[in-house]
Amino acid sequence: MNENLLTLKGVHTHIGAYHILHGVDLTVPRGKLTMLLGRNGAGKTTTLRTVMGLWRASQGSIQFNGNDITAKPTPEIASMNVAYVPENMGIFSDLTVKENMLLAARWARTADQIDAKRLQWIFSLFPAVEKFWNHPAGKLSGGQKQMLAVSRAIVEPRELLIIDEPSKGLAPAIINNMIDAFAQLKASGVTILLVEQNINFAKRLGDSVAVMDNGVVVHAGSMKELAEDEALQHSLLGLAI
Repeated sequence: MNENLLTLKGVHTHIGAYHILHGVDLTVPRGKLTMLLGRNGAGKTTTLRTVMGLWRASQGSIQFNGNDITAKPTPEIASMNVAYVPENMGIFSDLTVKENMLLAARWARTADQIDAKRLQWIFSLFPAVEKFWNHPAGKLSGGQKQMLAVSRAIVEPRELLIIDEPSKGLAPAIINNMIDAFAQLKASGVTILLVEQNINFAKRLGDSVAVMDNGVVVHAGSMKELAEDEALQHSLLGLAI
């Protein structure tokens, strides 16, 4: 079994007239949490969307679990036990929390058919999801919506979880809750690719790291090594961890 669950080689992505990714090389080790870091506009979100087939790679290859998914449509990629939580969370505001969860549980027609043991585990990670089960999702706070977005992504077992800036705009207490939840997910064997701007979040969770700039990966290695090298942090990100 390949130690890398996801591998991008020389991936280019054009969006209209704009050439966003300029040959991305990225590996995501199986069972680990990989942080994708970089300044705003570096190409991080475009990379995630290209992996999911929401934007099509114009050159290069994307391999997932030994399969070439470069040209596969998004629903087919998702059916391979890949879940994506976009930066805008994609919550259905007019539906209840329960209805949002039911939509994500592809094999359940009613809430009673959602795996009860798994649902209780999700409630233990994110108590607000249980507390507001019958409330409209649009009435939740930003942090509660983020909890719901991640809960939807894991309502069924996933091999790969792709998440875009989960801590953005959240209070420190909720960020700590997110960190605990992702640590548990990682311990359960889920592979995670996570874009993040909160560097303390990255430092506490990341196993490996890739740093992007101008549409390419300019550094890849251990998160621990980057966290301990202030000069490298400053040169890559313009900040200190």
